[in-house]
Amino acid sequence: MSFKMKADRSSSAVSSAVRSASPGKTALPGCGNLVRRNLSFSGIRLHWVAWAVLLAFPSSLPAAPSGTSTNEQSGVLPTLTTASQAHDLSSAEAARGYPVHLQGVVTYFDPDYGIGFAAVFLCDSSGCVFVRPRTNLNKPLPAGTVIDVHGVSEPGEFGSQVYQPVIQVIGHQPLPPNPPRVTLTRLMTGTEDAQWVEVEGIVHSADEYQRSVTLHVALIDGTISMTMPKEEGANYSKLVDAKVRIRGNAAPTVNSDSQMVGVHLKVPNLSTVMVLEPAPADPFQRPPTAINRLLHWDSYSDSFHRVHLRGNVTLQWPSRSLCIRDATGGICMQTNQDQLYASGDLVDVIGFVGTENNEPMLTGADLRRIGPGEPVAAIQATAAQAFQGNLHSQLVQIDGRLIGEDDATSDVNLMLASGNTVFSVLLPKILLNTSASPWKLGSKLRVTGICSVQLDIRTHLREGITVPKSFRIMLRSPLDVAVLEKPSWWTPGHILVLLALALFGTLCILAWVILLRKRVEEQAIQLRESESRFRHMALHDALTGLATRILLEDRLDTAVEAAKRHQTSLALLMIDIDKFKDINDTFGHLSGDEVLRVAADRLKQSVRRSDTVARLGGDEFIVLLTEISDLLTAETIAAKIIKSLAEPVHFLGFQIPVSASVGVCVLASEDLDAESLLKFADEALYQAKALGRNCYHVFAPEADTAQPAL
Repeated sequence: MSFKMKADRSSSAVSSAVRSASPGKTALPGCGNLVRRNLSFSGIRLHWVAWAVLLAFPSSLPAAPSGTSTNEQSGVLPTLTTASQAHDLSSAEAARGYPVHLQGVVTYFDPDYGIGFAAVFLCDSSGCVFVRPRTNLNKPLPAGTVIDVHGVSEPGEFGSQVYQPVIQVIGHQPLPPNPPRVTLTRLMTGTEDAQWVEVEGIVHSADEYQRSVTLHVALIDGTISMTMPKEEGANYSKLVDAKVRIRGNAAPTVNSDSQMVGVHLKVPNLSTVMVLEPAPADPFQRPPTAINRLLHWDSYSDSFHRVHLRGNVTLQWPSRSLCIRDATGGICMQTNQDQLYASGDLVDVIGFVGTENNEPMLTGADLRRIGPGEPVAAIQATAAQAFQGNLHSQLVQIDGRLIGEDDATSDVNLMLASGNTVFSVLLPKILLNTSASPWKLGSKLRVTGICSVQLDIRTHLREGITVPKSFRIMLRSPLDVAVLEKPSWWTPGHILVLLALALFGTLCILAWVILLRKRVEEQAIQLRESESRFRHMALHDALTGLATRILLEDRLDTAVEAAKRHQTSLALLMIDIDKFKDINDTFGHLSGDEVLRVAADRLKQSVRRSDTVARLGGDEFIVLLTEISDLLTAETIAAKIIKSLAEPVHFLGFQIPVSASVGVCVLASEDLDAESLLKFADEALYQAKALGRNCYHVFAPEADTAQPAL
């Protein structure tokens, strides 16, 4: 169910289905006798019959009467009697405080939700809803408790919920059977909010806290966290690396603006965790896997479970990262272990294989020291060789000149240059034991550390091999930095000394002048190159490569003068991506950036080479059409743009729907000025949006008529 459908259902919950309920009626229309009979006879068989009848024959529920109820005519809000009615209200409707009377089974209960009140998920045959008491409840409501709830509706942090409930326990019954099995992608749409669902995956970690346990489970399309109350005596660590099927209530993770940024499951207890394949008794007993065989075709299926590696330690950042190397290659991993290892120590490692920057890495790593070993020798390399990508996760030694330092990061981040290559060198400040690095700008350094190559995920060779984008060196300690050459001796004080010494001989003065001239020429070349790069960065958008506002204004002024001189017309098209914020919210900001890049490429393909395409900022673009003979030409290009941008954008497995609104302004030479063109194009864009988007609108002083979307 889409968000729009949920909003539509909120109105139907008031105008139709809600009217079928009146105060004091049972919360399960048409099944009250079944529930009571089930409770009175304590028969499990009748319970399953009740669920089957409600799910298989929804038409047996009483139909909502048509017309307006007496309660609505008198201003009294109708009572909501099903979980779906209470949950599917829009925020505005939920804020009206509808009376709610429900009967259902508790699928999750937390006596203290962490912010001063308990948490209850209640489900009936129509769905589930979150119930929020004003304070902590005096009595527990274990999963399977059947309760009668009187409360009012209110907007929740995401979906609507039941507030100020008066709860009465009326019995017990099993949890709802056969919940839908869902993926992380499905859960991230928000359509399953608060619902009783089932997922299947492999447990990657089990984090135990004082009162709760959080499982991190890798599904087929990503990793999700699941929280459950901690049970005394339970062994949660045995679930790690097990294939499980888990049932729970879907709960959103929201930011301060109540925007859904993630999702997790609320699991009632271990009874809803079904182990399909138990974890290996001791993963360390499995034969070690060669590092260079990870994620290969003949061993890829094993990568879903923990793998066993054996190698020598090459780097350790305590409680953060650790790298090892065997005879075939190197790999780094995330680990929370704070045990210190010496360089060269032979260790056994188990962990889950993932990727970072398109290279294998381990998460949730657990290590065992086998014994001391020979330290791994560093590979002598140049920056150009490291940039090729063949030295990823290897211990290397590279020379470079210190040209800068980034103080905004939590690590010491040095910028070194070697030839035409610039690379960064990282060291945790906790290992440096000082807030400032002891190395001076201009020093020539020799650094020894692990080479980490970043790859361009959008670019690869025809064979499918990724292309390196940059690399960095991760240091093991400050001792990994050796100063080969101190900063240049040429300072003003030294120059004065040199001039004094110049009295001792003309040859010394001449040698100094020649050397200084060479330095000046090199710096002038660097300044010119830097100026050229900065000029290009200032005039072109970093994301799309299109012209910026500065370049557009310059070309627009030039085009206006040329049009007045040659008595021709100019056209300006202002384009805005429709509902771009929804794209960011639904698919993420990386998808939004991809939509902007694709839109920029399609715009350039839709216009002539002599025309200018610029990005003003955000999702707003400008197209400047020069030497336009008539309005029809501009309209043809606008229609072409509408059609081109209407094609969905494919990114990360999603088909992202895209459309655009276009404002068109064409002015003859006698009416031309840059300000009017921008103003009229903006007004035309506003009219295009008002006409329903996905269309263009032409602004002309003599005729202001809407043009249909093409």
